[in-house]
Amino acid sequence: MSFDQLETLYRQVIMDHYKRPRNKGVLQDGSLTVDMNNPTCGDRIRLTMKIDGGKVDDVKFEGEGCSISMASASMMTEAIRGKDTESALRLAEMFSEMIQGKDVEQIEALGDAVALQGVAKFPARIKCATLAWKALEKGLKDH
Repeated sequence: MSFDQLETLYRQVIMDHYKRPRNKGVLQDGSLTVDMNNPTCGDRIRLTMKIDGGKVDDVKFEGEGCSISMASASMMTEAIRGKDTESALRLAEMFSEMIQGKDVEQIEALGDAVALQGVAKFPARIKCATLAWKALEKGLKDH
């Protein structure tokens, strides 16, 4: 597959998550809630997670923002659902490294979020892509 074809595929994956977000909504029943925003561009997210036995049993998000931030939130929820909290934090670390342009081993563990790898070329968009992941880290570390 050529670089142009790969870039087109990644763009399609990002737009699919933006237009048809996975796990959008709010969990009730005493779930962990984290609100974060990016004051530079106005992106905001509310992440709710149900942590049971050290595992992310369920996760949802709602918010407003650009296609990158909302697609990233959708991808993140898919990547962490069912994972133990340590693994979820490791995925957040991997995502952060990837988005900074670093080489990441086992990058496929990020699932569709790999499509955001090209954001590293656009420093102004990095905060958009990492907003949901930062909310995840904050929530799990505060939990």
